[in-house]
Amino acid sequence: MTTFVDRVELHVAAGNGGHGCASVHREKFKPLGGPDGGNGGRGGDVTLIVDQSVTTLLDYHHSPHRKATNGQPGAGDHRSGKDGQDLVLPVPDGTVVLDGNGEVLADLIGQGTTFVAGQGGRGGLGNAALASARRKAPGFALLGEPGGARDIVLELKTVADVALVGYPSAGKSSLISVLSAAKPKIADYPFTTLVPNLGVVTAGSTVYTIADVPGLIPGASQGRGLGLEFLRHVERCSVLVHVLDTATLESDRDPVSDLDMIEEELKQYGGLEDRPRIVVLNKIDIPDGQDLADMIRPDLEARGYRVFEVSAVARTGLKELSFALAGVIAEARAAKPVEVATRIVIRPKAVDDAGFTVAKEEEDGLYRVRGEKPERWVRQTDFNNDEAVGYLADRLNRLGVEDALMKAGARAGDGVAIGAEDNAVVFDWEPTMAAGAEMLGRRGEDHRLEAPRPAAQRRRDREAERDEVQREFDDFNPF
Repeated sequence: MTTFVDRVELHVAAGNGGHGCASVHREKFKPLGGPDGGNGGRGGDVTLIVDQSVTTLLDYHHSPHRKATNGQPGAGDHRSGKDGQDLVLPVPDGTVVLDGNGEVLADLIGQGTTFVAGQGGRGGLGNAALASARRKAPGFALLGEPGGARDIVLELKTVADVALVGYPSAGKSSLISVLSAAKPKIADYPFTTLVPNLGVVTAGSTVYTIADVPGLIPGASQGRGLGLEFLRHVERCSVLVHVLDTATLESDRDPVSDLDMIEEELKQYGGLEDRPRIVVLNKIDIPDGQDLADMIRPDLEARGYRVFEVSAVARTGLKELSFALAGVIAEARAAKPVEVATRIVIRPKAVDDAGFTVAKEEEDGLYRVRGEKPERWVRQTDFNNDEAVGYLADRLNRLGVEDALMKAGARAGDGVAIGAEDNAVVFDWEPTMAAGAEMLGRRGEDHRLEAPRPAAQRRRDREAERDEVQREFDDFNPF
C-alpha cells in the first residue's frame, strides 16, 4: 500500500460569500420602519501551511477535492450572516505549488509558511447598508461573491543538506542508517528503497540532514523507472554524494561507469552543475571491493573528486566522511546570502488609473469592459430585480464606464460585455441621460428598464384597473 506520495493534483474551492438580505422593519403601528436587511458573511479561504510533522502528500492523494465553507446569508433586523470557516491544509516542508500550466505559484519552505490557494468570496451587502439620503428604502440586496476555485499541483522537494545518489543496491540506505538514526528498509535486491529517507547527522558542532534518494538508472532524467519522480528531491541539497558499489556482482558494471552514468542523468535533469560532489567507495569490507577501490581511487582523484573509502557494515571510514560533509556544508551555509525580512512596499494608485479598461473586439464587435470593480459588481447583482440592475448602471456610470464607451466609439444598441470570455454579462448599451435614485419608482423597480418584471407589470395592471373602476364610480356618483 502506498505510504509516500510526493506529487498530487489538488482541486481547491474557497467558500462563496453569503447573500445580503432585503428586508423592511415592521412592527405594530410602524409598518414601514426602514430597511433592516443584514450583510452576508464572507466565504472561507483555502490556505496551505507548512507543518514539520507532515512528511508526505498522501492525504491529498486520497482526497484531492477540498472546499471551504460558505458564508451565511444576512437576515432581517440588521443580522449579518456568519463568516465561512477557513480551510487550512498542512503540507510538508519543501512543497512547491504550481498551476495547471506548470508555473510556480509558491515555494513553501520553513515552518508556518502559508499560501492562500483559494480566496473566499465577499459577502453581499444588505439593503440597510445600501440605503442613502436619496435611496431611503432599497428593495434589493447584493449577492455574495463566488469563492475562488482552481486546480493546483503540489510537488514535494526534500529539504536536506546532503543527497546520496547512486545505482540501486549501492549501499545508500545502509550508509544513512549508520550515519544517522534513520531506519530505512535494507535488503540485498534492487529497488529496495522506494521513497526518500531523511536522517540527521551531528559532526562536532555542525548538525545537518542527509537524504537517501532512491536508486537511479540510465534514462532516469527522461522518466525511466522511478528516477524522474525522485530527482526533484536532489534540487535543494547543498552537497551530492556519489555512493559507488565496489563489490557489484554485475559483470557489465564498474564504479567509474556508474559514476559517469549518474553524472549524465544529473546533467540531463539540469540545475545541479554548481553543487559540490563527494565520492564514497562503499563495501570495502569485501576483499575484492578493497582491491577495486585501490585501483580506481587515483583516477577519481585525478578528476577532482574527494574520495572516501567506507564500509557501512564494518563501520569504517564513517567519521572522516561525516566531518568532511560537515565542513562542506558549513562553507555552503556561510556562502548563502543573509536573508532580509521582506519590505512592505506601498504602491499608491495612479491618478489617471480608472480601474478598468474598454476595448472593442474585432471578431464579434463587442465592447469588453475589464476591471476588478466592474466585474465584481456584475457578479453581485441580482438581474431578476430591476432596481438592482438600475443600481449597477448607476455605479458603472459613476465609475466612468459610460464615458469610456463613448470615447471608444460605442453607439446605442452596441453590445457590451463585462467580465471574462467564459463568464461575461452581455447587454445592448443604451446611453443614459440621467441617473440616480430620483429615477426610481416603487421598491424593486426602475423606470429606465424597458423589460419590467412580470410581477411588477401585474401590479401596475391591477392598479390601472382599480383606478378605472374608481373613475367610473366617480362619474356615476352625482354627489
